[in-house]
This record gives sequence, C-alpha cells and structure tokens, in this order.
Amino acid sequence: MPDPVSQVEWLKEETTTGCTERSFLLRRLPRPVPGVLWSPQATVPQATVLLFHGGSGHKRSERHLRMGRWLASAAGLAVIAIDGPYHGDRVPAPMAPSVYQQLIADEGIDRVTARMTADWLDAVSALADLGFADGAHVSVFGMSMGARFGLPAAAALGPRLQCAVLGKFGMRQTEPLHPGLSAPDLMATAAHAVSAPVLYHVQWDDEIFPRDGQFELFDALASADKQLIARPGPHAQTHPGDETSWQDFIRHNTRALAANDHGANSH
Repeated sequence: MPDPVSQVEWLKEETTTGCTERSFLLRRLPRPVPGVLWSPQATVPQATVLLFHGGSGHKRSERHLRMGRWLASAAGLAVIAIDGPYHGDRVPAPMAPSVYQQLIADEGIDRVTARMTADWLDAVSALADLGFADGAHVSVFGMSMGARFGLPAAAALGPRLQCAVLGKFGMRQTEPLHPGLSAPDLMATAAHAVSAPVLYHVQWDDEIFPRDGQFELFDALASADKQLIARPGPHAQTHPGDETSWQDFIRHNTRALAANDHGANSH
C-alpha cells in the first residue's frame, strides 16, 4: 500500500543475513519510479549509498544484489537502487541497446539526465522522510551508464555527497553508442561540482570510452581527494578484487564522516 505522505508503495520484502531488502514504487509524475532498498537489520543506517546500474542492467542486477546486501549488512548503510531510463520495470520488456539509446537520444540526453537526477533525489528524500535512509550523508556508485547518470546526481547532492565510486566512462565515446548520448559539457560541469572523495576506475583497453577521455573526466573532478585505478582489459571486464575495493572505499569514507561528526558533537 502507498504511504499517504511519501507516496512510497512497498511491493515486496525479503530478509537475508543481516539485511532486509524491500522493493518499492515511488509515486511521482509523470510516472512511478521503481526501486529497491537494502537496510541493515542490526542498526539504524548511518549513511546512504545510491547504486546506479550500467546499460542493459537493472536495479536488481547481480552486482547490485551483492553490493547492496554487503553494504547494508557489513557496513550498516542504507542502499538504494532505481531503474535507469528505459530499463528494468520502467518498460514492459528489456530493450536492445540500440533501442533504448535511440529513445534516450530522441528525448534528449540533457532532459533524460535531469529527469533521472530528480528521480534519485526524490527517492532519497521520500525514504529519508520515512526513516529508512539518511538524506544528509549520501554516496554514489556507478560504472559505465551508471557513471553517466551517477556523476550529475552526485553533483546535484552538493554538500550532502560523502564520496563517489565512478568509472568506465569518459568525455568521449565510440561506436556502437548512439552519438546523441554524448554530452561532454554536461559531464564537465558535473565533474567541476564534485568535491567529495572519488575513486575512479579505468579499463585500460576500453573500446567504448577512450582512455584519454576518461583521464580528462578524472582531471575535471574538483575533488582534492581523488584516486584513479586502472586495470588492463576491455570495457566489460571486471577484476575479481575490484568490487571489494569499491565497497571498502565507500565504507572507509562513511566511517571517516561518522568519526568527524562524533568529534564535532563532543565539543
């Protein structure tokens, strides 16, 4: 049933070790936003993480399931994922990359990015109002298409952004991506607005996002504390240890903020 204040409709709830997973719909115009929330069972979430999926993925992709459950149960964080544009439960059936890319290009990449950013910010606000998330301390994770939409959302969070793990994305792109998805000025503006710690992942032999364009985006980030990890291999390859590194970076920066907040409150 939808909550009368937040317009969050809870769809399904599952419990795993140390974690509760809830599927939801956020009732907002022009159409509902499908999402999933992972919550720690043993503690009140001390911060929130947003998981942005890649192209042809969805909110409950295998990586999201692993990371959502671990970040909730082991790190004590609220973890939110929503479906990307023309992905997951936003469409009746999965679309081929050429189809959803054309739809995004037809709508306009700037407009789609603004729409997705609004969906994410509204989801954080609604779940925070219900006590399921910390809307004041938020981190962002996204690779590839996840970085395309995660970086502008991270910028829109402003001082609420705790840290970001981004990568497999850059200022330039090659085929087979639709040229209408390219938005270097939009990405540069977003990067200049991000000053929180960032871990940036580059696949050295990325055939979709040229290496120099990824370095250019990393350089544009305003963060004083930013790290770049480069791995050999093509775009879709992920080293077995990368997921752990991404999670540890988020947990480390969450703990650092919690320690700072505790120190400030003790004076």
